[in-house]
Amino acid sequence: MLVKGQLLYQGKAKEIYESNKKNQVIIYYKDSATAFNGEKKDTLDNKGIYNNKISTLIYKYLIKNGVETHLIEKLSDREQLCEKVEIFPLEVIVRNRATGSFVKRLGAEEGKIFKEAVFETSYKNDDFGDPLINTDHAVALELASRVELAEIKKKALNINNLLKDLFDKLGFILVDFKIEFGKTSDGRIVLADEISPDSVRLWEKDTLEKFDKDRFRQDLGNVMEAYKEVLRRLEKLGE
Repeated sequence: MLVKGQLLYQGKAKEIYESNKKNQVIIYYKDSATAFNGEKKDTLDNKGIYNNKISTLIYKYLIKNGVETHLIEKLSDREQLCEKVEIFPLEVIVRNRATGSFVKRLGAEEGKIFKEAVFETSYKNDDFGDPLINTDHAVALELASRVELAEIKKKALNINNLLKDLFDKLGFILVDFKIEFGKTSDGRIVLADEISPDSVRLWEKDTLEKFDKDRFRQDLGNVMEAYKEVLRRLEKLGE
């Protein structure tokens, strides 16, 4: 029988608990929403439920296509059972179009389509505002080795190709996304954390309407309606 143990980690949108299963943890999805490094905060009804369901469906799709992840199974509306991993303190970003901080930093035209995906990493550290770093920075800070970083990049770009295909079938453009990777007890590098409208930018193909957390960031309204629609299309595709 699975038993939830003590709280191991309290994040902005999730909590991680011990379990009585070896090398397994229980992840609980909260309704809290944050933006701009926590400067903007709110609670959105059922956000945790939608993100848990969306992330589970996307992870199952990725697993079916050969991607190793930490997901074991969805336990309830808000909980997942996952393999325990040591998270690399890196946020991995893959961009297919210009928007958000890329436009602010580099002056690119909003919505510019890149000829090839842009791969970025940032140092996952709220005290410093999650700054962008390159491979040399990551190695110098001992966040990961060059071999690990090369594997992370390869996996991230493969995930990008798979997600572009998936969301295209749902009528969305995959603009960009943020993911994290962790190392298992036996040394495997696997996809961890979540993939949901909190971490993925999705634009409707025909109208370019946003169906992601930018609705919260930019006060566009109907945030949960957008998340619900993403879930509806995923569930319909799987029928």
